[in-house]
Amino acid sequence: MLSMGKTVLITGANRGIGLEAARQLAARGFTVYLAARDKTAGKKVAASLKGDVHSVVLDVTLPGSIRKATQELEAHCPALDVLVNNAGVLLDEDANMTTLDPALLYQTLQTNAFGPMRVSQAFLPLLRKSKEPRIINVSSAAGQLSGGLGTWAPAYSISKTTLNAVTCQFAAALPDFAVNAISPGWVRTDMGGEGAPLSVEEGADVIVWLASEAPQSLTGKFLRDRSEIPW
Repeated sequence: MLSMGKTVLITGANRGIGLEAARQLAARGFTVYLAARDKTAGKKVAASLKGDVHSVVLDVTLPGSIRKATQELEAHCPALDVLVNNAGVLLDEDANMTTLDPALLYQTLQTNAFGPMRVSQAFLPLLRKSKEPRIINVSSAAGQLSGGLGTWAPAYSISKTTLNAVTCQFAAALPDFAVNAISPGWVRTDMGGEGAPLSVEEGADVIVWLASEAPQSLTGKFLRDRSEIPW
C-alpha cells in the first residue's frame, strides 16, 4: 500500500528499528526525514536508502537542536503527517534501584521521556497541518505497570513508564490526533544484542502499520504486534 504525499520524521533513525522503519516507509512512498544526532552519519544512512529520504540533525535532549530541526522541516514541507519518537538510551542494564544514581535516571529521562515530549510539542504546528496527524512513541514492555515492574534496568524502565504516561496525556489533549505507544519486543539491535529473538523488520512492523494503515481513531493505546496490550 503506497502512501504518496505523506511525510514522516523519525528520531534516532540512523540505525536499528528507526532505520528499518525509515526504509519501509520510504518504500511505501513516504517522504522520510531521518533524524540523527550525528550529521555525517545521518547523511550517509539517508543516502543509502531508496526513495525520498532526507537527513536532519536532531538531538532530542537539546531544545536548540529541536528548534533548528523544526525550522528546517517547516522550510521544506507543508505538513508533517507522522512523528515517530524512536530515539532512546539504555544506560543501566545491570543497575539496582537501591543504588541507582539519580543523575543517571535524569539522563535517561532526558532522552526517553522528556525528549519525546519536547519534540512532540515543537512539531505540533506542522503536525496540525496534516489531515491525519499521528505520533508514535517507541516504548518498551520494561515500562509496563501491569503485572508489576521487574528489577532490570530501573532507570530505563521508569523512563518508559513515564513515556507511556506522556503518550496518554498527548492523546487526551489532542483528540484529532492518533497518539500511541508501542513495544517493539526484544529486537536484534545494538541495544537489544545479537541474542534477541526478533529481527529489525519485525520490530519496526507496528510502527509502519501505525504510520500507514491503522485507523485514525486508534489513539491513547499501548501496542505490540498490532494489538493493544495493558499498560
